[in-house]
Amino acid sequence: MPKVSLIIQARMDSTRLPGKSMLDLAGAPLVVRLLERVKRCRNVDNIILAIPDTENNVILEEQAKNMKVDCFRGPENDLVKRYWLAAKEYKSEIIVRLPADNPTPEPSEIDKIIEFHVTENQNGFSSNLAEINNSGYPDGIGAEVFNFDHLNKLNKKQLNSKEKEHIHLNFYDYSLNETKDETFATVKTINCPIEFARPDLILDVNTFDQYIFFRELYNYLYPLNTTFSIMDIIHWYDFIYKQKYV
Repeated sequence: MPKVSLIIQARMDSTRLPGKSMLDLAGAPLVVRLLERVKRCRNVDNIILAIPDTENNVILEEQAKNMKVDCFRGPENDLVKRYWLAAKEYKSEIIVRLPADNPTPEPSEIDKIIEFHVTENQNGFSSNLAEINNSGYPDGIGAEVFNFDHLNKLNKKQLNSKEKEHIHLNFYDYSLNETKDETFATVKTINCPIEFARPDLILDVNTFDQYIFFRELYNYLYPLNTTFSIMDIIHWYDFIYKQKYV
């Protein structure tokens, strides 16, 4: 089995919501809650928190150390290179990409997309991070999987600023439902289980309002079950959150 590294990108200087990785969710920083969840993944050999090599991101390095996961510091404005350097440092053969603004990743779904990639799409780009081809996935519970060879090729290309900052755009554009180049990487996905096929759910944090949503979610669900699932999230959203806010 090739070495599988889950690489999580995080930074303190987010344009829309600075410092979001350290915002409180049920008594701990957002990045800690995310790491708690992904540490339950079974098909991952190591977890790397990939952060910018700037002074104000030292606090994220400290969180990685406290959570006993690897940390790599690289370029802030070239995410492709940061991932490439991190993967090279840890001799990663398969990269599992997860943004740190997804506070409720589902470990079993990450394991599932890794297994699919290894068995069905080992030379392509596999994703259940968001909906692809009517897969039904909520936005934010899965991950993207690709090989180091693809990352190595991207690092050698002349990429524009968007392609450097948003790795997925080199493979697939979720907003347009378009594959970038099938000759470079075949894009494939899996169907979301029908019981939580809810592409209407956006489970990531880019704005303060979205943070408030997750603060409410964690304040309710985490004390009841620290390993709450997507089914718990859906029940809370449909029968508690909507009654209060929608």
